[in-house]
Amino acid sequence: MASTGPSEGATGGPLDKEDIHMQWMQCAMDMAEEALAAQEVPVGCVFVRDGRIIARARNRTNQLRNATRHAELEAIDEILANRELTPTVTEYPLSETTLYVTVEPCIMCASALRQMGIKEVFYGCGNDRFGGCGSVLGVNSALPHPKHPGYRATGGYMREDAIMILRRFYITENTNAPVPKSKANRVLKTDIPSRLSPKPQAA
Repeated sequence: MASTGPSEGATGGPLDKEDIHMQWMQCAMDMAEEALAAQEVPVGCVFVRDGRIIARARNRTNQLRNATRHAELEAIDEILANRELTPTVTEYPLSETTLYVTVEPCIMCASALRQMGIKEVFYGCGNDRFGGCGSVLGVNSALPHPKHPGYRATGGYMREDAIMILRRFYITENTNAPVPKSKANRVLKTDIPSRLSPKPQAA
């Protein structure tokens, strides 16, 4: 269901672009918290069009026993299933839509976003193992494609929060694992290497 988003700052004046990005990212972080509460890898996202959230989702891989049920694909399926959100048949149904997601999309999700024609992506922390927006592969832009346009992906928004919620998950017992590992002696690390500013990965 679509919902309105941020429009005013604390003083009542209009928000600047960076404030708006941070508030949308907070909405994505709320979904990541929901994922954590459900014992899923805590990644959340929101898709924004015309200043409104048109879809929000979280990881559901454990719940559905399906490794492809990442937050981004959950939300894309919701959008494609709603005729009000995709009123016309188009090759790129997300061409006017921006994604905010707590972790850099993996290679699978980055590819799906490109095929759907996503306008732009903002994410929290990088994905050093599976990142598809520059950390491992630049699926969003570096790989030329004759049919699917590239898109800009910018990381670093609420980066520390995104890292910390992942750490909170990985020090807890994962009861959904085939062979749960004891993590009784693990300690939550709070030191995070600094990063100067959000970094764009151009289309």
